[in-house]
Amino acid sequence: MIDVTVENFEAEVVAASMNGPVLVDFWAPWCGPCKSLGPVLEKLENDYAGRFKLVKIDSDQEQQIAGMFGIRSIPTCVLLMNGQPVDGFMGALPEGQVRAFLDKHIPSAEVIEAEIEEDEALEALSAGDTGAALEKLQHAVVTDPGNDDARFDYVKLLLQLGRDDDAKVAFAPVIAKAAGSARLGALKAWMDAIDFAAASAYGESAGAEFDAKIAANKRDFDTRFARARWHLAHQRFTDAMDELLEILMRDKAWNDETARKTYVHILELIEPPRVKVADGQIPPSDPVVATYRRRLSSVVLS
Repeated sequence: MIDVTVENFEAEVVAASMNGPVLVDFWAPWCGPCKSLGPVLEKLENDYAGRFKLVKIDSDQEQQIAGMFGIRSIPTCVLLMNGQPVDGFMGALPEGQVRAFLDKHIPSAEVIEAEIEEDEALEALSAGDTGAALEKLQHAVVTDPGNDDARFDYVKLLLQLGRDDDAKVAFAPVIAKAAGSARLGALKAWMDAIDFAAASAYGESAGAEFDAKIAANKRDFDTRFARARWHLAHQRFTDAMDELLEILMRDKAWNDETARKTYVHILELIEPPRVKVADGQIPPSDPVVATYRRRLSSVVLS
């Protein structure tokens, strides 16, 4: 708990709320209900173990701040996130109601733990330690099954390592969401391509077979698409996109825009993990992804 004045308001409240929720308790020494609410808030700050920050503002001494928030009675609590008030309550609520108020906005310990594990996994992956990355991503998914970003990274890494069956098991809980999610849809397209390659009649001479059929008919889009999926199944992503571009240059709307949709899925798959940058800076773009995005735009918009 921190006492806030005009002098430290910007640092302790506004700036701090950019990194996590800040609960502002407007009170006064003469206020009886404030004295009963104060210990409840301090107990919850301790119970939540850093998941929100509690600050107290004496509304009599800091009337400028109280006026800025439109405080009309005390105690009044205001929750700030990302520099803005998002919710609040008035009166000395019992602990259970204050806890319910906080839980509407503050991530659970499991969610935060999973996010930390995911960040550490991506750092391990960038350092080339796939074993540690896989372990941390698995733990993140188990800790917070609703973290689709961690699940995407986990399933993607399993597929990259050739652990297709494990990837399907890990993907099963979110398969119904694939149609409405760009990233999950991309994973499903990849796994479908792997199943296609495994079940198809194309053997080791697949490349020659594809070449012969396409040489006989440049508009054999079924064969071109099959070759693109074959490349995708074997993680030859740019080869797959090159083949899809051949379809798009000849027929943008072929088969309900299947070529374009698959191309976009592959762009999602080859997008490198996000990197941390300083506030206000833009993360660098991957040159391969940027190039293939431009190629798609030039074909689709031509």
